[in-house]
This record gives sequence, C-alpha cells and structure tokens, in this order.
Amino acid sequence: MTRTPLDPAVGISTVALPRGRLAAFAGGSIGMGVWITVPGLLLLYFLTDVLAVSPLVAGFALLVPKIADVLLHPFVGHFSDAQRARHGHRLALMLVACLLPLVFAGMFAVPGALHGNGAAIWVAGFYVLGNLLYAAYQVPYLSTPADLAIDYHERTRLMSFRMVVLTVGILLSGVLAPEIVGGDDPTRRGYLLMGVVLAAAMLGAMAVGITGVRRLAAVAGTPANPAPPPLRGVRVLLTSLRDPHFRPLVIAFLLTSTATHLVLAAVPYFTTYELGDSGLTSVLIAAFLAPALLATPAWLAVARRIGKQRGLLLAQAVFAGGCLVVALGHHAPLAVLVAVVAVLGIAFAALQLLAFSMLPDVVAAAAGRKIADAGSYTGVWTAADSAGGALGPYLYAACLAIGGFVGSGSGDDVAQTASALDAVRYGFAIVPAVLLLAAFLIQRRYTLDRAATPAS
Repeated sequence: MTRTPLDPAVGISTVALPRGRLAAFAGGSIGMGVWITVPGLLLLYFLTDVLAVSPLVAGFALLVPKIADVLLHPFVGHFSDAQRARHGHRLALMLVACLLPLVFAGMFAVPGALHGNGAAIWVAGFYVLGNLLYAAYQVPYLSTPADLAIDYHERTRLMSFRMVVLTVGILLSGVLAPEIVGGDDPTRRGYLLMGVVLAAAMLGAMAVGITGVRRLAAVAGTPANPAPPPLRGVRVLLTSLRDPHFRPLVIAFLLTSTATHLVLAAVPYFTTYELGDSGLTSVLIAAFLAPALLATPAWLAVARRIGKQRGLLLAQAVFAGGCLVVALGHHAPLAVLVAVVAVLGIAFAALQLLAFSMLPDVVAAAAGRKIADAGSYTGVWTAADSAGGALGPYLYAACLAIGGFVGSGSGDDVAQTASALDAVRYGFAIVPAVLLLAAFLIQRRYTLDRAATPAS
C-alpha cells in the first residue's frame, strides 16, 4: 500500500489491519444504527399519529434535544481528548454510554395518561439524555481511525467495514421497528415492545464495539499521547471550523445529514398518505438500505480509483437527482419509485463512507500542522450529524404544518386536505434535493484530496 501526501510525517503503518479486528470494531455500529434510525424514522410519526401531538409541537420536541446535542458534542470531544492524553485511551466515556439502551426503551415507554404536549415533554426529556449518551459513545468511537497509525487508503478500508455493519444495523432496525410497533396499526404497546427489543440488541452491539476499539489499538498502535489539550469552551468549535479543509467538509456533511434524516422521517408519511399503504414503509426502507449495503465495496474501489472527493461529489449529485424523480409520488409506477429509492440507497452508501473516511484525513493533515485533536474535530463532526438529525425532521414537520396537516391519535381517522397531501410529497422529495445541491456546491471547495494520488 502506497503512502500518500495526506499521511502524517511519522508513525504511519502501511500494514493492512486484520479483518477480524476490523469486524469487531465495526460491530459497535449496529447499536449506533438503531439510535440513528429508529428515532429518525418513527419519533415524529409516533408523536403526531399515536400521541396526538400537533406537527409544530412534535417538530419542536425533536429539535430541542438536538440543539442540546449539538452544543454538547464539541465538549464531549474535548473531554475525550483529555481522557486519551491522561490514560492512553478513550474507553471510559464509551463504558458510561452503555446506559443508552435503557434510555432508548424509556423514550417509547410513554405513560398511558400522557398525550399531546405532556407526551411530547416525556419524549423530549428522554431524547436529550439519550443524545448525550450517544455522543459519549460515538465521539471516541469515531476518533479511533484518526488515533491509529494508518494511512489514507487504510482509513477508507476501516470505515468501509463500519459502513457495511452500520447499514446492517440501519436496515434491520428500519425494517423490524415498523413491524414490531404494529405495522398498519401502530399502538403504544407496540412502541414499548419495540423499544425493549431493540435496546437489548443495542447493548450487545455496543459491548462488541468497545472490544473492537481495544483490539485495533493493540494491533495498529497509536502515536504518542499528546499533552492534555488546552482548548476550552467555544474555542473547541472555532479552532476546527477555522481549518480550511474541515470547514467545507463539515458544512456539506451537515446539509447532507439534514437531507437524509428528513427522508427517513418522511417515509411513514409518504407511504401512508401518498402511496396509500403504510405497509410499504418497510419495503422502501429495505429498498433504500439493501443496495447501500451491497454498494459499499464498490464505493471503496471508486475511492481508490478517482479519490474520495470526486466519489462524494458524484454521490451528492445522484441523490439530488433521485429525489426529484421521487417527487412524482403516486403518479409514477410503484416499481419505478422502488427502483429510484434503491439508487438513492447506493448514493447514500457513498455519502456516509466517503465523508466519514475524509474526516480522519483532515485530522491527520491538521496534526501535521500541530493544531489537531481527533476528539475535538470528531465532536464538531458528530454535532453536525446531530444537527442534521434535528433539522431534517423539523423541516419536514414545518412542511406538514404549512400544508395544514392535522395530527391524530392512534386509531383516529382524520381526513387531510389536498395541500397537506402535497406537503407530504414535496417535503419528502424537493427539500432534500435542494439541500443536496447546496452540499454539492460547498463540497467542491474541499481541496485536501488534490494533494493525494490514490494508489492503484
């Protein structure tokens, strides 16, 4: 494997990481996939169509926890850097984060007496705590590729393992969760059962991921521990955003994350109100994620051939174009919609794999200038991901509210107006297309890949 100009000057290994240890590391992504997918897919619908929360209040209930999440992630990253400097690893935070499955189950265990605003407060409270625990796991977990003494291409290979397993977690939870909650007739009891079942799976996966982080550190080695980073407060955020390589990458990622989370939150509405069959939710989720799983090795080859930047730009353009086709809604044959969703899934694989593998490249380049701490950069990155997770559902909820969509309780039959149905469709398709176009234009400003010549 050839060293590229992006590698730090010293301490880089060109030896391929063992597949077994890569798989163990990637195993933690199944648990993270559950947390990424289920709240994004079901919480908005759970609030508006099961707990009788109005769309605007429901969107606000999902936005506030994410705002707190965005503010906390950079500080979690700084704390993770300090822990590594003192102890040589970041595992303490990850162990505390194993409380996340308990909070996940509690988020869906809304007491029967609560509905409307009271239910929204319950969900939002658990969501705030869950996001903090998620950050405590995700930030040190995603700092691992930057901590290891590996080169440009091996970082992509490491993240490709993570992407495959993450997609499995997203696929399984995205398909199983709607079925467990009741399929065409979701109930509170169904949501509670789903929360308990998936929480158990999440806990096991998180434990595997912690073991994987330990084993990778043992086999790959890490550069010498830096002194505890001096940054405090908002300076953690500003330092990374001043990085000319990191800034366009993270802004484009924020827009991409917003678009993909919006699509995820909108699927149950699109299948129920636009296609007239809520059972198609699992079909579209599978059509989206199964191709993403299969496409990851192909995108790894594309990155080696043309570089990560060009591959990411291609995926952004394809995703935006596919969303415009989905805007046809019920006017297009179902087979065509499913095929287009599959194309979106193929592009989604690159949006995740290439963006996440470019993050440690940026950290490595910054470390060469003696300004980087992996946890601090990763904290800002995961804050952007969380912001996208908040803005996506909120933007869709705002579209529904503008269209006059009316929330309802479980079992209620509420007729929606023509404008509300238009909001369901165009919010699902047009808004993500605009976001991905903006991401494409900003991503073009990223120049770090120009210094690298991918190995053949």
